[in-house]
Amino acid sequence: MLELASLVILGILAQWLAWKIKTPAILPLILIGLLVGPLSTLVTEDGSKWLEPIWNGSEGLFPGESLFYFVSLAVSIILFEGGLTLRKSEIGNIGPVIVKLISIGTVVTFVGAGLAAHFIFELTWQISFLFSALIIVTGPTVISPILRNIPLKAHISSILKWEGILIDPIGALISVLMFEFIRVEGGQDFTQTALIEFGKILLFGFTFGFTFAHLLAFFIKRQIIPHYLLNVFTLATVLGVFVLADTFAHESGLLAVVIMGMVMGNKKLPNIKELLYFKESLSVLLVSILFILLAANIEIEDLLLVFNWNSLILFGVVVLLIRPIGVLLSSMKSGLKINEKAFISWVGPRGIVAAGIASLFGLRLAREGIEDAQYITPLVFMIVLFSVLLNAATARLFAKLVGVFIKDSQGILVIGASSISRLIGKYLQDNKRHVVLLDNNSDNVKKARDLGIEALEGSVYSDDLMNNIELNDIGYVMALTGNSDINKTAIAKFKKQFGENGSFRVITADEMNNPELNPSEGLFSHTDDYIKLTEVSRKYSKIHEQNLNSKEHYEGLIEISKTDSEIIPLFVKAEDGNLTIIPSNSSEVEIKENYKLVYLGKKMQVEEKKNENQ
Repeated sequence: MLELASLVILGILAQWLAWKIKTPAILPLILIGLLVGPLSTLVTEDGSKWLEPIWNGSEGLFPGESLFYFVSLAVSIILFEGGLTLRKSEIGNIGPVIVKLISIGTVVTFVGAGLAAHFIFELTWQISFLFSALIIVTGPTVISPILRNIPLKAHISSILKWEGILIDPIGALISVLMFEFIRVEGGQDFTQTALIEFGKILLFGFTFGFTFAHLLAFFIKRQIIPHYLLNVFTLATVLGVFVLADTFAHESGLLAVVIMGMVMGNKKLPNIKELLYFKESLSVLLVSILFILLAANIEIEDLLLVFNWNSLILFGVVVLLIRPIGVLLSSMKSGLKINEKAFISWVGPRGIVAAGIASLFGLRLAREGIEDAQYITPLVFMIVLFSVLLNAATARLFAKLVGVFIKDSQGILVIGASSISRLIGKYLQDNKRHVVLLDNNSDNVKKARDLGIEALEGSVYSDDLMNNIELNDIGYVMALTGNSDINKTAIAKFKKQFGENGSFRVITADEMNNPELNPSEGLFSHTDDYIKLTEVSRKYSKIHEQNLNSKEHYEGLIEISKTDSEIIPLFVKAEDGNLTIIPSNSSEVEIKENYKLVYLGKKMQVEEKKNENQ
């Protein structure tokens, strides 16, 4: 009982620690597992582990094949959750570089790492290429924490993010197929019988995954499953498909759940987000338990197999040779600069899927007596640990060295995608500012996207936005909704991560009517609330620019705007085009020669008179 409780407690603590120090959770999880597992044998009197995953007659958690079954079922759920994130529409939008990275880059890694493992460690060809298949995957769970606090250009973050998302199920699929190829005929030569068995695995894996994905989608759409049972019913279906496929063709279950996840992820299901959240939470719990168990199950003898210079040579070849070659071949004629290619080449940590499947496959093949199978788990764990450590420690420094680090985050996050937000967002974007609108109203989001503005559908109360590495160049927050609670929540929640240069919100009606309540984060002026902004934008759907002669000239125009309800000041535009958001305490803005006042509403009389004189 103590060991089971400790597993959950240590796992969640490791997840929390990873979040706190902004590093991938897999790092503390594996380190804890190694500490309570093989490394603990160095300090215990009888050479036993503090945590023994497999029952050995006197102690241990899982008797017989139980650990093997638990790992299989847990990995199936993790792979299904990964498959749910793969969308055909996203492949079409992310550009040729991503497509090449998950195709050409995959081939380069598979062939290159397989050759390296064979010649450096003298492993059999089958085990060498199983190893190379397992380290294809990177994964968003390891890349996102590393890049989250590195201000990068949006397209670089996007490339790394989507490579991790898309290559996870692809790498898992290749690993499963390679594993099945080895197991057929006990790893012997490729015979006609082996070909038949391999074909059965493909047939039943694809068939069961595709069929049950559509069947479950039909049940969900027709609301045959009650809402409160949806998540657990889906979980039961995934486990059932895994076991059923495995019954018809041994080891086809993993392939079936990957296919099932991919198919369902591309269905327009009404509750897909809720399903994803549940599976993500379940995956976090399973991963927390799983990797402590798997790392603890490694024997000290297995660690000694890779505790040599060959491991460093193999790691160096994978990171410093194979990864850059794959990126360079994938980014030819892409428009990426050489420093951007260098950074993408440097950031390629291996993740949870690689370590999880490696442990499962290594355990199975070793028990079946496949030659060199004992190398799979420690070698993959070595690549995972070293790559995560390397990238977590050096990614920020390397970004600065190669010149892809954004020193001044000028992007703007606008909370709300209503008509006024779209009007202001379009102006900002036309003036070369990265603008992202956030709204939980799908119609508003669609209208923004139709205008060519980047817009996300979501809530300020969700943590999803905090994990979006494509927003690393955001330095300003503008809360522009008609709900004061949402505006205040957005400022409080996003100020530290996205509002380092300034966080603003529209004032409330009470604050507008009482100047003494004018908040420090007030937006545009203390005489204009959301209702007034909306009314003026509806009547005058154009943003004007007025030349400024001096600070006094600016202040005079601000006074005019306070007395005219149809003029609302927004920004001050510098000679180089840089825009400064006008706060409700508008006197704080710096004014220099050739600056312009950017405002919404009717044209100011001073400008009209100037035009008449001309």
